[in-house]
Amino acid sequence: MLSEIRPAIVSTVLFTALLGLVYPLAITGVAKVAFPYQAEGSLVRDAHGQVIGSALIAQPFAKDEYLHPRPSAAGANGYDPTSSGGSNYGPLNPDLAKRITTDAAALRASTGHDEIPDDAITTSGSGLDPDISPAYAFLQADRIAKARGVPAEEVRKVIAAHVGSPVLGFLGQPHVNVLMTNRALDAVAPKSTPKTS
Repeated sequence: MLSEIRPAIVSTVLFTALLGLVYPLAITGVAKVAFPYQAEGSLVRDAHGQVIGSALIAQPFAKDEYLHPRPSAAGANGYDPTSSGGSNYGPLNPDLAKRITTDAAALRASTGHDEIPDDAITTSGSGLDPDISPAYAFLQADRIAKARGVPAEEVRKVIAAHVGSPVLGFLGQPHVNVLMTNRALDAVAPKSTPKTS
């Protein structure tokens, strides 16, 4: 009987070691050499080397001088990377309809535009989508320019320079990474400070 069980035990141990240890370690090593930025989580650092976020995870930018991300239902206050997920409200849920209607009305009032991009008022499945559509990004240009005290065209140029193409030219949609574009806005058009006498 032992001779019949031994091959099963040996196979289990062998494949556990091979596929559970050797393969993951090899792939991790290759990734760290070939794609070090991505393998470390696409971390974004400031001028002092401090990690300020990841290019793959949304953050709650709320100040007028920054691009705002998509709304988030991740966690109690949104944008919680430890509680990724959507609201799970169905399309006929009255709470969802009320929130979308309220958010759309507020955006129309603040921007003066009747057409609001879908991603400006809907959450992503994860609640942590780092990208927004170019339409939503350009919709925010006037607000950002006013807060920074620069021409709106300058803000639009920064946004246009950060529009990413679909993967391989056809997978996905054009997109704008909020964190990376906000960093570029800080570098190109720092927020103007009021002059004191």
